[in-house]
Amino acid sequence: MNPNVLSLITITGAIAIGAISPGPSFVMVAQTSLATEPRNGRIAALGIGVGGLMFAVTATAGLGAALVYAGPLFMAVKIAGGAYLVYLGIRLWLASIRDDSTEEGSRAVASTRTFTTALLTQLSNPKAIVVYGSVFASALPLHPSHWLLLALPLAVAGVELSWYLIVATVMSRPGPKRVYSRAGRTLDRVAGTAMGGLGAVFVVEGARASLR
Repeated sequence: MNPNVLSLITITGAIAIGAISPGPSFVMVAQTSLATEPRNGRIAALGIGVGGLMFAVTATAGLGAALVYAGPLFMAVKIAGGAYLVYLGIRLWLASIRDDSTEEGSRAVASTRTFTTALLTQLSNPKAIVVYGSVFASALPLHPSHWLLLALPLAVAGVELSWYLIVATVMSRPGPKRVYSRAGRTLDRVAGTAMGGLGAVFVVEGARASLR
């Protein structure tokens, strides 16, 4: 098989597996789709897809692998990303406590804010940086074709966007919405705890590595 085609299949498949694995981006899209109108869930999915495109472009250029192997810089990114996830977790908890027309629960959530939050959630996940950097570094040919350099970011972004559009569509259906209407506070707290807890782990790991 042509090495460029094999690389495209390998990298896209690996990123697809990573996208399906639950993480901060899944929590963000699912919670947005449950708590607000369906349109916001799709906008959140778009933000995740754009984040994937940005990761893919930097990884194709070799910057992703360079960041992963540049210890101090990666640790700083890990701490900052973890801190942002903790912030999002706290926001979800505060929304569940207030239980009013906050930005998470209101149908009037600004599209730009939803998109920005989704994009930053994707970009702040250090595990995504590691996955993109390592997968591209190991599977990209030494001398890739020009078409591959163009196709890879688009294919990866398409995978991310497609998966999270599926998540948004499923979570926006009447069944999940009914569950959320009855147990929204609890679900927000679970989501906030999961996201904040994961962010705290990233902060601690980054801080420990920086002190070595």
